[in-house]
Amino acid sequence: MTDFGILLQKAGYSVPEAAEYLEYSEGHIYRWIRGEEKPRESVTRLLELEIEARRPVSGAGDFSFIDLFAGIGGLRKAMEGAGGRCVFTSEWDKFAQQTYLANFADNRPIAGDIREVDAAAIPGHDVLVAGFPCQPFSIAGVSKKNALGRAHGFEDETQGTLFFDVLRVLKHHRPAAFLLENVKNLRSHDKGRTFKVICRKLTEELGYTLHTQVIDAAHFVPQHRQRIVLVGFRSEVSFSFEDLFLPPRGHKRMRDIFHPQNGTEQPEGHFTFGCDAVVSDKYTLSDKLWDYLQRYAAKHKAAGNGFGFGLVDGDSISRTLSARYYKDGSEILVSRGEGENPRRLTPRECARLMGYSDEFRIPVSDTQAYKQFGNSVAVPVFAEVARLMRPHILSQLEIRAEAGRKVG
Repeated sequence: MTDFGILLQKAGYSVPEAAEYLEYSEGHIYRWIRGEEKPRESVTRLLELEIEARRPVSGAGDFSFIDLFAGIGGLRKAMEGAGGRCVFTSEWDKFAQQTYLANFADNRPIAGDIREVDAAAIPGHDVLVAGFPCQPFSIAGVSKKNALGRAHGFEDETQGTLFFDVLRVLKHHRPAAFLLENVKNLRSHDKGRTFKVICRKLTEELGYTLHTQVIDAAHFVPQHRQRIVLVGFRSEVSFSFEDLFLPPRGHKRMRDIFHPQNGTEQPEGHFTFGCDAVVSDKYTLSDKLWDYLQRYAAKHKAAGNGFGFGLVDGDSISRTLSARYYKDGSEILVSRGEGENPRRLTPRECARLMGYSDEFRIPVSDTQAYKQFGNSVAVPVFAEVARLMRPHILSQLEIRAEAGRKVG
């Protein structure tokens, strides 16, 4: 990618937004991205100033953390809200990197595949944060080694999984705490054996005290989304998930995230248009797709299955937004009234459903945006977890600093 293209990503502008901001045609922008023409120095300086204005103050933050399997930065937002300062980011997907760069103006590159990163090359940090993917753990290999009387160590049970990379970074750096996130079913995978391996690695082999809790995002956003949260500390602390502040489920409803379509918000990109900021017709399901989804739902209902689309209105709490939402939107379809085909959520509505503010930039295509928000964490859930972790992180850092002063 050209230097201008990278600059545009960091500034968080789509081509139409850049054209409007810089007061040049979209054709100019595309030619600069492709390197066919070189923009004036004043153009690049405008983008540099925009990035600089959003760059965090060097050294700011009460504790440092790293962001692994970062996605679009949901866990980072949570940790920064609790006073943390991100010192390293790893994310392999180039489109997620694009959104991340658009929203976090770091003066450093994003590391790609964590499997290719040497733990020693990662900066020291106080907290490790990771929404690691759940790959199947091979228990059979360990059982075979046990049967043959062969020893198996720290790496054997998790080698080949992405959780192994979390472990090797924890083992090398020994941070004061960690925050991990995964799907609820991690607890029951392989009849619970996978989760037992994870817990044993973190506690018995690495020496962390571990706290786990399944939390439903419906406490914070109008979406039923259960995720397991794993919090660990190097020392014994009084941390307890019972101290979480969880608002009543359902106090937020879908009307809170819908575009009002009454002129009270500005139109945005191709999501909404006109003085009333009406949702674009492109999000309304075609007759063919809507007919297919209805027939599919009827077929499975007749067979006694629960498969089918999820229709919502302003009073609803939605199903879980998934990364496949871009395919047909079937899990969350917005009712448009009797006799009207429903519509998908816009990417901005998906962002709101995941707890991102309207200042969060969406520089990618709708397809990529749907995947990214479907894979994201619900930010307010983890902001509350990070808030609860904060005093215990700081207390451990103070104990470590005091020990260092005594030695000195």
